[in-house]
Amino acid sequence: MAIKKTSNKLPQKAVLKQILKRCSSLGKKQGYNDEDGLPFDVPKGHFAVYVGENRSRYIVPISFLSHPEFQCLLRRAEEEFGFDHDMGLTIPCEEVVFRSLTSMLR
Repeated sequence: MAIKKTSNKLPQKAVLKQILKRCSSLGKKQGYNDEDGLPFDVPKGHFAVYVGENRSRYIVPISFLSHPEFQCLLRRAEEEFGFDHDMGLTIPCEEVVFRSLTSMLR
């Protein structure tokens, strides 16, 4: 699977919106809203990520996208997995590291 690099010509906010859109468009599956393709259990203003070896699911606020530390995780996810897959946004780090980082961002 080829890894797509985001263009440096777009403003950072536009790039982050593209990343979120790619990661959130999981199609119309059971448990997903037909209107926007997002899971029913994810509140507005949040998105789901999968972390660690067991791919534990976490719901995080969209505001995390503006934090450089979280952006670093997204870049690592893009390098390792790409964003053009149906597995959901997978963050390549240990759960304890992810929980520690996100607790500091809140």
